[in-house]
Amino acid sequence: MHACVQRRRFGFSPAVVPRLLYPNLAPTNAMPNSTDLRRAGLKATSPRVKILEILTAGTEHGRHLSAEDVYRQLLTSEIDVGISTVYRVLNQLVDAGVLLRHAFEAGHAVYELNEGAHHDHLICVSCGRVEEFHDDAIESRQERVANERGFVLRDHALALYGVCPACQAGAGVSSMVGLNA
Repeated sequence: MHACVQRRRFGFSPAVVPRLLYPNLAPTNAMPNSTDLRRAGLKATSPRVKILEILTAGTEHGRHLSAEDVYRQLLTSEIDVGISTVYRVLNQLVDAGVLLRHAFEAGHAVYELNEGAHHDHLICVSCGRVEEFHDDAIESRQERVANERGFVLRDHALALYGVCPACQAGAGVSSMVGLNA
């Protein structure tokens, strides 16, 4: 398993277990609920439930939020939770398999719901936007590369870095030419 994606299973319903464990799972938008939290040994506390609601709703950066993003949204909702509580709850939810943690840039962690369906990421180096995608050709090629070298592929994490359309438009397309040289 790739180091920047942490996954564990603690008795969750199929809506929130990794695709690695259930390869035939179809993608789902089911949100983990208080029953899932209890099965994982977690109480359905107000901070846990609110943080799950925030991650389910998504934002301008999609469904991938940093602890600071979550904290700002809690403040906007006038919910009195400290930043240390946010970090602690996020770590508990990762350990329980409810969330996935990704370290895309220099150790900057973002979190998303673990919905069981595999996907890769496009990350804008200008604004931090994260976009999910799935490409069967990429998946097939990765499997072939591993097989050609005698590996049995168990998991992978692919993150492509670039500049999103909005940032390209803001900077002017001509200024974007040659950035990948």
